[in-house]
Amino acid sequence: MKPVCLVIGAGAGIGGNVGRRFAKEGFHAVLCRRSDEEGLQRLVAAIEDDGGTASGFLMNAIKPDAIEERVAQVERDVGPIEVAVFNLGAQIGNRTLAETSYKQFEMGWQLATFALFRLASAVLPHMVDRGQGTLLVTSATAAVRGNAGQHSHAAAMGGRRMLCQTLNAEFAPKGIHVAHILIDGAVDAPDTLGKMLGAERFQKLRETRGGESDGLMLPERMADTYFHVSQQHRSAWTHELDLRSFSDLAWWNH
Repeated sequence: MKPVCLVIGAGAGIGGNVGRRFAKEGFHAVLCRRSDEEGLQRLVAAIEDDGGTASGFLMNAIKPDAIEERVAQVERDVGPIEVAVFNLGAQIGNRTLAETSYKQFEMGWQLATFALFRLASAVLPHMVDRGQGTLLVTSATAAVRGNAGQHSHAAAMGGRRMLCQTLNAEFAPKGIHVAHILIDGAVDAPDTLGKMLGAERFQKLRETRGGESDGLMLPERMADTYFHVSQQHRSAWTHELDLRSFSDLAWWNH
């Protein structure tokens, strides 16, 4: 039975590429995303074309019990979850305080913080029983810097970062590696940046900074870091790191 890499938020950017990277290393990739069955099956097919194995599930992480039921099903029917990747975004766009409704503010928390808490509650006990496991959490610049118009996102991502710290404090001594991976830059991802900018603007950006132009962050290269962190020896674990393109200023220099 293969070890499992469970990816929550498996789009065509970071999540899908991380799943694909782990599958190349012998993991069975379980890919979960909220919508786009066709895109999900393309990711599964790409992994299988590479000689790996994968399965895909549409899942609305905000729905009660959705995360918990998926973890239980994977552990029961697929295999032990050795690596869990939490890659849900929580960006609702730039909004002034007056433009941010209670519902919109809470949505950021539901996606960024509460959903991670639910995943941890569901999967970490299994890892503790086995004495090992890794939880990799994708984060954002908003976790360390709050900008105007980012009330929901910054509050939610800051909460995500602190939750990772508390999880690490409790579970690292039990053999569980928790890593907070801060993405400090624009990712060449059609499912996230592409949707925010629109197809035409995204294509123009790709032509100048994407792919071989080497300015946007490339998800397939970012996936190498995720895999590396998951394989670190426990005497030299990384808890927090940040990734950005060579051409971007770090968040603290802005």
